[in-house]
Amino acid sequence: MSDKYDALKLENQLCFPLYACSKEIVKLYKPYLDELDLTYTQYITMMVLWEHKQVNVKELGKYLYLDSGTLTPVLKKLEQKGWVERSRAKEDERVLNVTLTKAGEVLREKAVEVPKHIGSCLKLDLEEIQMLYKTLYKILGQFES
Repeated sequence: MSDKYDALKLENQLCFPLYACSKEIVKLYKPYLDELDLTYTQYITMMVLWEHKQVNVKELGKYLYLDSGTLTPVLKKLEQKGWVERSRAKEDERVLNVTLTKAGEVLREKAVEVPKHIGSCLKLDLEEIQMLYKTLYKILGQFES
């Protein structure tokens, strides 16, 4: 017979292995990102900017599943490093645009090897990676508004 508290066991939680894997994978990134003078959150922010060149903070938050309160200090730090510029939109002063700088483009060249390093750390075959990716994005899709 099942104990009424089984649902509270750590081993029965889907959220726990997701959390623990995320934390451990971010830890794998640290030595590579330290060489670039980036935190993981700064890195994923730069990834969006490397792809789009310019986004507003609201769009950036949607890409990264982060709120503006989390993004503001990240963007300030990236701007201090000279990798991005923040500016108000001319058509609507409430909109804050973030633009990749030339120095930010140069950083992209230094970062291009990071995904290969991380990929070599994970002992999954291509099919497992694709299945995990699809499943995680299916879950994330349920949180979009």
